[in-house]
Amino acid sequence: MDVPGLLQKGKDLLYEGNFDDALSYFEQALVLEPKNHDIWNQKGVALRSLGRYDDALECFNRALELDPADKTAS
Repeated sequence: MDVPGLLQKGKDLLYEGNFDDALSYFEQALVLEPKNHDIWNQKGVALRSLGRYDDALECFNRALELDPADKTAS
């Protein structure tokens, strides 16, 4: 599966409330594109939904490092 496919599947799983599986898809996507700010942001959303707030904050900060103008970074 390519990065857009992994990202979309992860987003779909987030929407369904399946946060663990969504996180897995985002992590797979990051292996392929580690400098993609959107993936970092989505991973942060999944982690926040799992109550892993410190890890989520690291992801949101990484998203902002990669794209300081990212208004979606939570």
